[in-house]
Amino acid sequence: MIKAFVVDNDRLRLTDDLIADGDRVVWADLVNPTKDEEATIESWLGVAIPTREEMEEIEISSRLYIEDGAYFMTATLPAQTEVDDPLMSPVTFALAGNRLITIRYHEPKAFKTFPLRAEKVATGCTSGDTILIGLLEAIVDRLADILERAGRDIEGISRDIFEARSTKVSKRNRDFQELLKAIGRKEDITSSVRDSLISLQRLAGFLAHVATQTKMSKDVRARIKTLSRDVLSLADHATFLSQKISFLLDATLGMISIEQNAIIKIFSVAAVIFLPPTLVASIYGMNFDIIPELKWQLGYPFAIGLMILSAILPFWYFRRRGWL
Repeated sequence: MIKAFVVDNDRLRLTDDLIADGDRVVWADLVNPTKDEEATIESWLGVAIPTREEMEEIEISSRLYIEDGAYFMTATLPAQTEVDDPLMSPVTFALAGNRLITIRYHEPKAFKTFPLRAEKVATGCTSGDTILIGLLEAIVDRLADILERAGRDIEGISRDIFEARSTKVSKRNRDFQELLKAIGRKEDITSSVRDSLISLQRLAGFLAHVATQTKMSKDVRARIKTLSRDVLSLADHATFLSQKISFLLDATLGMISIEQNAIIKIFSVAAVIFLPPTLVASIYGMNFDIIPELKWQLGYPFAIGLMILSAILPFWYFRRRGWL
């Protein structure tokens, strides 16, 4: 599908016919393009556009390059960010003269919100470079929102880990399992956003070089510089969240170890407590003829009392030493 936009009263307007309005089109957005649509854009633009396989290359030379006077920039962007399993896919931005071409195979939210806003409000996006900057700013704003939400969720996970818990072991184990799953999900989305920010950081550096070469306006160059600072600050914040997630993971594993040690401790203490009564019972269960207590009228209660006392004494000693 091809979405073509023209400028109408300082606002973007979606046009139905790319060929008829070809001279007025300032932004062509290709969404899951077919071979025929790619051929149409290449004929209209006069430049070959990258294939999906070329967009997925990770080396810088395949993502940031100049070809036939057009500047190609590819970044990895997330989609479906309302869930904890975002879809990551590359998006290519191509500046060819006064036109912007975007090629994508998924639906980042900024590609929905930015055109709607540019159609309703005069945002100053009247050329390919200003549209590109406005679109990148919308993308960065969206990534910031994702990190803010992830940060709030991580704070909630932190409270769940360190708050007082029920004494029921089964419930604690279930809680820890859910916490580990939640930590894993937050690590996935944080690392995905961080990868996206790194690709945008490289794109912004290349775009600043392009702005100098093509002598873009001072305002555009200033916005590119601001965009680079925003991306860098978000990348630092994503790194901080990733480190905090690692700390929470270590803390959770440590608490699981403490829980397991407490369970083993209970069994060990129980074994020690019941060992002396077992010894007493074993003595009086021996098949000897001469055991004075066997013929004593109070022999049975005496043996029972001795077993109880031999169980209480180790328990009292452990409590006195602070082992329980």
